[in-house]
Amino acid sequence: MKSNSYDADAERELIARLDRLPLWPHSKLVLWVVGIGYLIAFFDITNVAFGLPVFSKVLHFTAGQQAIPITASLIGYIAGSWLNSNFADMIGRKGGIMTATLLFTVGCIGTAFAVGIVSMVAGRFITGMGIGAEIAVISAYIGEMAPASVRGRYTGLASMFAMIGLGIVPVIALMLVPNFPWGWRAMFLLGALGGLTLFAFPWIPESPRWLLSKRRLAEAAAIIDAAEARAKARIGDQLPPPIEVAAEVHMLGFPTTALFRAPFVGRVVLLFLLWFIWYLGTYAWLGLGPTFFVARGYTLAHSIAFMLTSSIGYPLGSLLATALGDAFERKYSILIGMLVWTAGFVVIGVTGSSTVIYVSVFLLSVSNGFFVPLMYALTAESFPTRARATGVSLTDGAGHLGGAIGPIMAIAIYSWGGSSVGFLAVFLFMALTGLVTAMILPFTINATRKSLEVVSGER
Repeated sequence: MKSNSYDADAERELIARLDRLPLWPHSKLVLWVVGIGYLIAFFDITNVAFGLPVFSKVLHFTAGQQAIPITASLIGYIAGSWLNSNFADMIGRKGGIMTATLLFTVGCIGTAFAVGIVSMVAGRFITGMGIGAEIAVISAYIGEMAPASVRGRYTGLASMFAMIGLGIVPVIALMLVPNFPWGWRAMFLLGALGGLTLFAFPWIPESPRWLLSKRRLAEAAAIIDAAEARAKARIGDQLPPPIEVAAEVHMLGFPTTALFRAPFVGRVVLLFLLWFIWYLGTYAWLGLGPTFFVARGYTLAHSIAFMLTSSIGYPLGSLLATALGDAFERKYSILIGMLVWTAGFVVIGVTGSSTVIYVSVFLLSVSNGFFVPLMYALTAESFPTRARATGVSLTDGAGHLGGAIGPIMAIAIYSWGGSSVGFLAVFLFMALTGLVTAMILPFTINATRKSLEVVSGER
């Protein structure tokens, strides 16, 4: 069902007023709350890799069971991402983020008190559900809240918290895991701190674009009025004139069904392949990197120390994304970062020396911190408001099937080649996934500095 003429005109006017603003026009509390949620979610993605060498022995895992907790969290990621994104597209972004936060908080607590393979898998599955849901809905929310000209910048800024979450894991792991028998449990329990952000949600505005998709014009207008007033106070001058935008097509029904029509079905397939292939290598690295270094002959402490350079690299990369996210067409910025990522794996696999590993891990983390926020922005930009979170879940979320398979493939490749050839082979495998991803990127949409309603491609 389409909006009537009056509603469509009002909608276009409100979107034009929001998209003309040259800065973040909402309360900074929004960025802090969303950022902290991102930080904890990304902390929970990789902490399992650093606890795995210890808890696999404490809980008596066999060699074949070591990848199961990683796979369980990624399957949970896929399920939670899809279920909660449909929920968020139907009832609102705030409700979706709150549900996701509750899920990964409960999952972290369950993982921290795991007593065997079953409870560990259950805890990681629930944690994964929350992480997948959080990332899908936040990607949609930030894109809808930000004006067109600064969408990449503020996606990068919010994602800086995520990169800090990735970066602090090795630091905390080095302090806790080798030194205390309960260190790995404490590391998982820290992930439950994300639940504290739930207390701030009464003061967080709903996405005005989502409100417009539900014909709630008065509520959307109130949020945009406040945004304009805040922007004018910060600029100290007249606001730029509204830009001309299109109104989206509004349809009733289950959000997923909106994506199985042109032009969105093609975007779903392309972006799913992009994320799936990239995650094959990424989760092999994030989940098993320290384990491969230990198998190569380095101590656990030394292997974790290799990853410490990422504590600087991830936030630095996201700062680059914040500065350059809107300067160039996003997909080509991502492509350049992806090629650096690919080269880093090749260098580690070929040389294997300590100094080279430190430098390469730093470059890997910088490139990751740079292109991942832009990939999330590009993915969310590719879909209409009525199914934006669901579109992210069907591409990034379902793409985590690659993340579930990747660690299993990596272990098989390493075992096939042995301690020397296997190390080279597994890092070349990771490099290949980055190279293929780079080859897909030119076929994605051009969305930088464009209104989301224009990028949707329906008008």
